[in-house]
Amino acid sequence: MTVRARVRARALLAAVTALAAGAAVAVTTVPATAATPRSGGAPAFLEPAELPPHPSSDWYAGPVTAGQPDPLPMCVGDALPSLASHRRYWTEMDTGALQVTVVERSTPRAHRLAELLRADLADCARRIAEQYPDITATQKDYGELDVEEGAHVYGVHTVAEWGASDVNLLSVGRDDRAVTVVQWGQMGTSEHAQVADFKQTAATAVDKLY
Repeated sequence: MTVRARVRARALLAAVTALAAGAAVAVTTVPATAATPRSGGAPAFLEPAELPPHPSSDWYAGPVTAGQPDPLPMCVGDALPSLASHRRYWTEMDTGALQVTVVERSTPRAHRLAELLRADLADCARRIAEQYPDITATQKDYGELDVEEGAHVYGVHTVAEWGASDVNLLSVGRDDRAVTVVQWGQMGTSEHAQVADFKQTAATAVDKLY
């Protein structure tokens, strides 16, 4: 594998895992009890305690920030408009999360965006394998959630040639003009994915949009 290919593949893994290694330095900045109140009718974001529980660490969160996150969430980043807002979450271990929310100008526009994001996630593993031959990706469709205008949950497991193995759960949901994407990731395989807990988190994220 060339140096350039390894750098590109490692950049992808940084995006797909959303791990806490970098964010853990700031672990004391926002405790799990911090609140994100609605302001002017804006959608509320998940609180740390609403994420899948970690067996040996609390969750922490950064502020709600206007604009696209960097790195972008896996497989849906190209479709996210610049008017997005996001919030990052991390633990003291090897688990992290990201929520990105977009409020569109109309309900039909939000519907189209949600459908585009779902289509991108449904094709996620194939696109990763096509763009990054150093990485093997497999995915599972965990189905629809009955919440507001609906949400869909997917799981993606990636393994790099040099041995890194990561599992991510992702959801796309909509309520009226608001669309939200939630990504949870940690080192491990699909067997380590907290699917039931994440489904509750994904439903809560949609419930909090309005």
